[in-house]
Amino acid sequence: MTILTNRRQQLLLLVVLITIVAILSLHYSPTSSQIVTRDKFLWPFSSRSPWNMPIGSNARYIKANIEKAQNISIDKEYFYKTNSKHPLRPVYAPGTWGQGRCTGTKSMNIYLPIPDTLIIPDATIYPYYTPNNASAFLMADGKTLVQLQPLTRCQQAGSIYGWHYYPDINIYGDGIGGAHFGSGLSSIGGSIRKGELTNNQPIRHALKVLLWAKKYLYYTNSIPGYRWPANRADNYAAQVYGGKNPALVQGTLLAIPPTVKTHTLNLQTSAAKKIFHALQDYGAYVVDDSAWDSHDIAVEQGVNEEFRKIYGYDLNNKNGKFYGELMRLFQALYIVDNNNPNSIGGGGIPRVALAPPIAN
Repeated sequence: MTILTNRRQQLLLLVVLITIVAILSLHYSPTSSQIVTRDKFLWPFSSRSPWNMPIGSNARYIKANIEKAQNISIDKEYFYKTNSKHPLRPVYAPGTWGQGRCTGTKSMNIYLPIPDTLIIPDATIYPYYTPNNASAFLMADGKTLVQLQPLTRCQQAGSIYGWHYYPDINIYGDGIGGAHFGSGLSSIGGSIRKGELTNNQPIRHALKVLLWAKKYLYYTNSIPGYRWPANRADNYAAQVYGGKNPALVQGTLLAIPPTVKTHTLNLQTSAAKKIFHALQDYGAYVVDDSAWDSHDIAVEQGVNEEFRKIYGYDLNNKNGKFYGELMRLFQALYIVDNNNPNSIGGGGIPRVALAPPIAN
């Protein structure tokens, strides 16, 4: 009788263990768990950085009330590994925000080793085009990130132009600060990198979005247009920010609640489904003002070109179902109102596994 009871207990214990394993396999992404290490340049910052921390089970969601925008745009960002063999070139503040960026004469007191062939075009008047061009340069020490905005270089072997975010940050750290000067948030953290929308792997980090500040971002003397992890708002915030929701400011973490499914949003394209899962598992931080009726997504330079090559249309193409799907994703976003340094992503049990250790 004792032997029989022990066998029953053993079988019961085995069933319990199998059940636990099954639950864990559902809770954590199997694809993520198969990754043992990561490359710091492609997937930077610590596993508990706001850019890498998943949404938690204690996340408190409140309505963001983001509406369909007339436009969808991409905010291109530029990332480089420097090579000490390249010539050092001085960095100057841009002469102006619009056309004429390469006329600046105020030194940023730094030099960067870059190839003479590197060109980042000036802004233009016709058509009116003033890209943010947030950028990050990984220095030869393998850890220091120098960040500039708006990165510009008008001629080969010429000087570099862009305001320098200071202090420089460590790629192994939390990665919060950077040259998105509307918020003070990272140039490289949260950017959709090349391959992430076209490969068969999930996006494993938070995203960055830009909203029309005149319509959505809030400002008063007591709530001056930003919240952690942002450390500032635009210098015109008091005059321009016109949002009605005190929780929606620079640095706000937006996410799709766990009750929403891809089929409830009628998502059909694989790219929209990828972005959906990233927004639900990690969310997106508001990092800048789109400055018009447009929802913008921050991507690495080159992402749109490879996207077009695979899918036959641009990320910011307004013709077709992908645009409609992106609009539904923005409309489905809620504010994670308890995101703070002590409960990144809202705290509790992370929706997916933490980022693996950096290997290099």
